[in-house]
Amino acid sequence: MPRLPPPQFRGFDPLGSFEVYQRHLPHWRQPGATYFVTFRLADSLPQNVVDYIHRLRQEMVRLGNGLAAKDLREQYERNVIQKFESALDEGYGECILRNPEYAQLVHASLQHGQTKKYFLGCSVVMANHCHLVIRPNENVELEKILGAIKGYTAREINQRRGRSGPLWEEESYDRIVRDEEHLYRVIQYIGRNPTKCGLPASDAFLWIHPEWKKAGWDFDNS
Repeated sequence: MPRLPPPQFRGFDPLGSFEVYQRHLPHWRQPGATYFVTFRLADSLPQNVVDYIHRLRQEMVRLGNGLAAKDLREQYERNVIQKFESALDEGYGECILRNPEYAQLVHASLQHGQTKKYFLGCSVVMANHCHLVIRPNENVELEKILGAIKGYTAREINQRRGRSGPLWEEESYDRIVRDEEHLYRVIQYIGRNPTKCGLPASDAFLWIHPEWKKAGWDFDNS
């Protein structure tokens, strides 16, 4: 792991203000923070996995607050993350992003808001989901960024396929990157994801910001 943090990175500040809200998934928000985000195609998880994750979430809510409950919630959270990520990597659903035309469109859409709305640290477009490390600009909401990306790409891809209806799962999975060590693990996870799933790690769809690469933050397998 490089000794110095990469440009534009800011981890979680435990002394700073933050808010938490929950739909099907919990979402932590802190001004200026950097996020690891996964968003997926609507058909990318089988129903039994969706039901399993939902049951774990219900159990977490039932636990309530307190130190003992906190430890159990963290264990549930790890279980959810492991199940969620391993299920995505199995390549369930149509996996339409295997089509380079559609993958390139999503990649270009991620690049489009650079500097104006957010800083994009790195990203990868997989067959049925996307990972990215992103830091929204001041007064720009992460939900609006992701909504714009998913809305535009859904319209374009549906039009090219001659179809209609939802393309992406509405809710994205995100978590604040805690610190440099956590960031390093996230970058390596993103970099290894294509090889892990048997996909070619094309430079067009596996990307890291040039400033990060220059500072020594890069994929180990690149």
